[in-house]
Amino acid sequence: MTKPRNYQTEAIIIKKTKLKEADRILTLYTPHLGKLQAVAKGVRRPRSKMAGHLELLTHSQISLARGRNLDIITGSQTIDSFLPLKTDLNLSSYALYVIELVNQFTVDDVENYPLFQLLLETLSHLCQQGDAELPLRYFELQLLNLTGYRPQLQKCVSCHSPLKAVTNSFCPHLGGVLCPGCAQHQPLSYPLSVNALKVLRWLQNNDYTTANRLKMDHQLSLKLEEITRGYLSYLLEREIKSASWLDTIRQSP
Repeated sequence: MTKPRNYQTEAIIIKKTKLKEADRILTLYTPHLGKLQAVAKGVRRPRSKMAGHLELLTHSQISLARGRNLDIITGSQTIDSFLPLKTDLNLSSYALYVIELVNQFTVDDVENYPLFQLLLETLSHLCQQGDAELPLRYFELQLLNLTGYRPQLQKCVSCHSPLKAVTNSFCPHLGGVLCPGCAQHQPLSYPLSVNALKVLRWLQNNDYTTANRLKMDHQLSLKLEEITRGYLSYLLEREIKSASWLDTIRQSP
């Protein structure tokens, strides 16, 4: 069946790249088309009517026409600009971290509606919530669930025995938690306290409303960040660029 030449979709703009003098290639994450790239012609000109609707971290309704290589954006209308994410440097760094992960963990043209919803809801939570650490940790665990990299947190990934309420270890290259006995043979792992494992399980297995009841102290939050970021970086086989900027912003006065 021939696809229609013109179509519309909701989308969140997760990346933009300059093209020629006035155009941009935009990477869009959509509810039913997955990730796609499209050209926004003339969007860098000062008088472009579409520019404000196609900014990074914007949820828009977008009209497109199919092109030979990349589709062409022919119209756009903002649904939610997520203004707090663009006027607060800390929130900007968190949101850029989120969209980089979505971009890196997805391929073009593969629908993942739950992931679109997770992205949309995470950006909304960041706008509404003063403490961004819990939304970020929840997002990371759910992203791993939805992209096929769910870590094993219930039993030892080596000997498969149930995990006891002791200090275990998280091993990125094995994709889950090791019991103390097996951890002795895997030096590249992170110690995981009883509380840290409980929180990871809570975030992995609950919806956001339930997960948001959780109260984490600063030290526990830092430990969870070390574990999840280490696992994400291992899966991507590189450091997460926006994570470095996020750390720099945190450390600034």
